[in-house]
Amino acid sequence: MHTVLVILGGFVLLALCLLAGRGFGGPGAAPLVLAIKAFLPLWFVGAAINMYIGVARAGYSVGEELPIFLVIYAVPAAVAGLLWWRLAKA
Repeated sequence: MHTVLVILGGFVLLALCLLAGRGFGGPGAAPLVLAIKAFLPLWFVGAAINMYIGVARAGYSVGEELPIFLVIYAVPAAVAGLLWWRLAKA
């Protein structure tokens, strides 16, 4: 359940980045692409913090947390990548 909530947090962060891109950048695809470019490293750091907490506080090993980290990062990042691809075609 925790993994699902963290992934949902990634989607919330993506939505906030897209809203900020639209709000500060104006119309067009370029501000949204820039927002996605900002989201990817931000989400990597967020997923890494989640992994650190799993290792340092929850007692999991790095080997146990690494696949979860990859899933947590990859799902919202894949959606962001698809959006980037669609916006680049527009």
